[in-house]
Amino acid sequence: MLKINFPGKLVFGNGVLTQLAEDIVAQGCRTVLIMTIKPLLGALRDFFVHLEGEGVRLLVDTAIEQEPSFADFKTILEQYRTAQPDTVIGIGGGSVLDVAKLVAAQLNNNQSLEEIVGNGLLHGRSIRLICAPSTAGTGSEVSPNAILVDDDNQKKGIISPFLVPDAVYVDPLLTLGVPPAITAATGLDALTHCLEAYTNKFSQPFIDMYAIEGMRLISANLVEAVKNGENEQARSEVAMGSMLGGFCLGPVNTAAVHALSYPLGSLFHLPHGLSNALLLPYIMEFNYTAAPKKYAEVAIALGCSRQDSDEETARGGIAKARELIRDCGIPARLRDVNIPREAIPQMAEDALKITRLLINNPREVTLQDAITLYHAAY
Repeated sequence: MLKINFPGKLVFGNGVLTQLAEDIVAQGCRTVLIMTIKPLLGALRDFFVHLEGEGVRLLVDTAIEQEPSFADFKTILEQYRTAQPDTVIGIGGGSVLDVAKLVAAQLNNNQSLEEIVGNGLLHGRSIRLICAPSTAGTGSEVSPNAILVDDDNQKKGIISPFLVPDAVYVDPLLTLGVPPAITAATGLDALTHCLEAYTNKFSQPFIDMYAIEGMRLISANLVEAVKNGENEQARSEVAMGSMLGGFCLGPVNTAAVHALSYPLGSLFHLPHGLSNALLLPYIMEFNYTAAPKKYAEVAIALGCSRQDSDEETARGGIAKARELIRDCGIPARLRDVNIPREAIPQMAEDALKITRLLINNPREVTLQDAITLYHAAY
């Protein structure tokens, strides 16, 4: 069964933040909670001035600075519970958007955070939700997913159609100031969303269209976006690829790369995109024999030529992924980011708990497989 929950409205293009301000005024919003990050405040100054000039009361929160925890979220929620915003806007990377989505859902909800962890457990959302990504990476702006780190340091997903925003404004100009390392890591995260959706055990032809085009756009433009961050065309193509990857997350979702990357974030606080990039080629190598035709099409999308067999073509795609990671200046080994080798057994155990993603993988991952994969990536 294929079920997709699209945002009610999607606006994509350079400078669309101006249209967002106009639309907020036109919709009669009176109190707006904006969740963002401090480095964006300068770029958002005109946006804020426009809204305040129209009599809109703004509450601006910049508390999220890394992957958010249950405790972070609960603190923010309590802070704004009495403010009664009619609209929540997330403008930032995936962590900010995830928290904005959950705040909009939970402000008027009597369910606890713990009660909505999982798939389809959130009962509803009564506050208008708008998302505008400032990185081309997570695709959170169009997905039904939000990820938080729980009190036991494990990443937990909240998945619900009520977390899909009412409106999404993707303004690639917001990504111009993103540093090269973050551009690279978030772009590779977006690429992984597309790749894992396409090779997924439960892949869908309708989603395959988004996944293939997302891989093509990101592979062709990411290195340029990393090396020349002012290139608006490259930024726009990667932003489009990231958004397409976000559309893959609800109906199909990711698999072993994300499952094995989670412990790198929860145990060692590595950025999510970097965690995925460190593992991607090794898990592609592990998986491709289980789905050679799919991985051959991945290779073509990444810009490789078709070879005599699907297996040979697929191996070219793995080499291309390694090349892309290298050209983006991303570390290639776990040891390069100071992950201790002795942590591998614990990481493998934690990764095996992410069954909601591992069941999607084209090849079964056992505990020993996870240990072997981490050693290969070391």
